[in-house]
Amino acid sequence: MKTQFYTASSLDGFIATEDDSLDWLFPLGDINETSYPAFIAEVGALAMGSATYEWMLRHAQTVAAETGSAWPYTQPTWVFSSRTLPSIPGATLHFVRGNVRPVHSAMRAAAGDKNIWIVGGGDLAGQFHDAGLLDEVIVQIGSVTLGQGKPLFPRRLTSPPLRLDSVRQIGTGFAELRYLVPKGPAASAA
Repeated sequence: MKTQFYTASSLDGFIATEDDSLDWLFPLGDINETSYPAFIAEVGALAMGSATYEWMLRHAQTVAAETGSAWPYTQPTWVFSSRTLPSIPGATLHFVRGNVRPVHSAMRAAAGDKNIWIVGGGDLAGQFHDAGLLDEVIVQIGSVTLGQGKPLFPRRLTSPPLRLDSVRQIGTGFAELRYLVPKGPAASAA
């Protein structure tokens, strides 16, 4: 069981524009040609930041047209937010705030032997990293630049650095990079 940050990023390191748009992403490739179908099959619980959740709310009709449901996930989802947000009918949602560590324990119990996916939100993934709970970063680097926007991972990670595990080309629009997050005393001191 792993806690994974699986996301896409522009070549210059942004996961969304300043106004949380992902319009740059979708023309770059077909999700079914990526590792996503195999990845999501191994996910037992999701952690999502409020900006990602609100994007899902704003795009519920588009998501429903593509997937058959306004909420495309069968896994229980923990939404981290300091605000009160509306629920999506049919979704198993837990709205939480504060420290990720106690929430991670509940997510592990719900996930069983499957993985936890940090869905969008570089800062949320950073909080899991800061708590020593992040195991892997999987990022699909798109062949576009945005100039500015929401950063992939708004943390300085230099010592120890992430460890590159694999590289895979996806069509002509993406390169998928898998990084393992170092654990142990050296990682805790960073």
